[in-house]
Amino acid sequence: MKKFGVLMMSALLVGSLLAGCGSNTATPSGSSSADSGVSSDVKAIKDSGVLKVGVKVDVPKFGYKDPKTSKIEGFEIDLAHEMAKKIVGDPEKVEFTAVTAKTRGPLLDNGNVNMDISTFTITEERKNSYNFSDPYYTDGVGLLVKKASGAQGLKDLDGKKIGVAQSSTSKKAVQEEADKLGIKITFQEFATYPEIKAALDSGRVDAFSVDRSILFGYLDDSTALLPDKFSPQEYGIATKKGNDGLAKIVNDTVGELKKSGDIDKLIKKWGL
Repeated sequence: MKKFGVLMMSALLVGSLLAGCGSNTATPSGSSSADSGVSSDVKAIKDSGVLKVGVKVDVPKFGYKDPKTSKIEGFEIDLAHEMAKKIVGDPEKVEFTAVTAKTRGPLLDNGNVNMDISTFTITEERKNSYNFSDPYYTDGVGLLVKKASGAQGLKDLDGKKIGVAQSSTSKKAVQEEADKLGIKITFQEFATYPEIKAALDSGRVDAFSVDRSILFGYLDDSTALLPDKFSPQEYGIATKKGNDGLAKIVNDTVGELKKSGDIDKLIKKWGL
């Protein structure tokens, strides 16, 4: 009887092990073996079939919506297509949402976009709120003025008003330089870059300040870009805190594009 009991226990044990092996090899309904190793945040995007990206639509050469064709194009738009190719397998499976310096963070926080590729300057403070990729472009804050003003540099704007974008880093950069020069300036904040340019044209502000590459898109026969260049601005792709799998694939892709020279090709393509 003892031998019989041992044999029965052995048979039951083997049976349970075989059943366990069978359940481990089964593929859950609605998923595939290709999903193994993919983080839940990345899988959610893959399952949706589209990458949602926050971009600027008022920055010529970076992200600009042509009023004639309604097509959005630019350096950062091309980067978004590269991200879509990497994450969902098709460069065209990307949905763009227009953002400003003030709205891009909240849109990322509430899940309206998966990432921001929007001339988003990397700062230590912002790293506390978002994941950033390594920089894909480096610029500096500049000043656009009316030629008629005769201004040759920031020192000539003592007592003047500077137009900046809401929630941008430009205000701090210009103020720090003004303090070094010992001059007094004031600021007026606007929601969009076209609004600042319109304020400059109408005389409501004496200068338009943002990154120099952005200002190049607003140059015309009546304006001049001053030689001043303040505070290096490194642009990174921002993703939501906690979406670490997405942050990794984004950063890896930026690294691959830089190593292959494709980033440099895009910079040259857009004349940056």
